[in-house]
Formats: sequence, structure tokens, C-alpha cells
Amino acid sequence: MSLVKWTPRTTLNLRNEFDRLFDSFFNTEEEETSLAAFSPSVDIMEKEKEFLITAELPGIKKDDIKMNIRDNVLTVSGEKKQEKKTEKDNFHRTERVYGSFQRSFRLPDSADQENISAEFKDGVLSVTIPKLKESISKSIDIKIK
Repeated sequence: MSLVKWTPRTTLNLRNEFDRLFDSFFNTEEEETSLAAFSPSVDIMEKEKEFLITAELPGIKKDDIKMNIRDNVLTVSGEKKQEKKTEKDNFHRTERVYGSFQRSFRLPDSADQENISAEFKDGVLSVTIPKLKESISKSIDIKIK
């Protein structure tokens, strides 16, 4: 059996094609846009010494974001507040989504929960989760007798 490297783009492209097919058949694309709840897009990456979580949070202030860990689960929550509208405003279309959000991620056993750091800049939250020193893999040659 051979191992094949998984590329998320292949799966994503297939999913996008199915979504496009169903949207065009049922003509639901516009309705879904107006009914969608706010859920930030997230990328998760593993490097040799750390895990990185990057979340897009446009229009959200740093003070409106909360992060905590409970039972080995990292939770990012917050609220995208709606701008105040006056009766003089004459909107023809509104597509931006507002409201509370919460994303939770189970941390691997190799995560160093005590040293997690986060930075929020230009609407992007970057969370760095170091790996425990014992879990960083290293190669050891073993002599065969």
C-alpha cells in the first residue's frame, strides 16, 4: 500500500463543484447569502515546533474577541457588531453578516497550552500553539546487531 499526500484543494474543488451544481439547480445562492450566520474562515497549519491557527475576522475589534481553553479545547468567540442605521439610510442591498460567533478546536496532546500566544492585526487573528519539547520529533539511528 502506498501513501498519497492529501491536498485539501482537491476536496475543496469537488465540494465547490457540488455546491455550484445544487445552487444553479435550486437557484438558492442569493437566499443563502442573506440567511448566512457569521462564521470566520480559519486555516490550521502544523509546523515542526508549533501549530498555527489563522482566523479572518474583518470588521471586528480586538476587544470583542475572547479566547480560552477548557478540557483541551481552544475556543475563539466574539461578536461582529452591526453599524447603526438611521431612517435616512436607503439600502438597496445588504450582504454583510453580523452577530456572535464561536469556533472551537480540540488541541492535540502535544500542544503546550501554557505558552499559547495570539496576535490580532488588520482583521486577522493569528494563534501560535507551541508543541511540547518532548513531542518534537527527532530521528535516531539504531544500530542493528
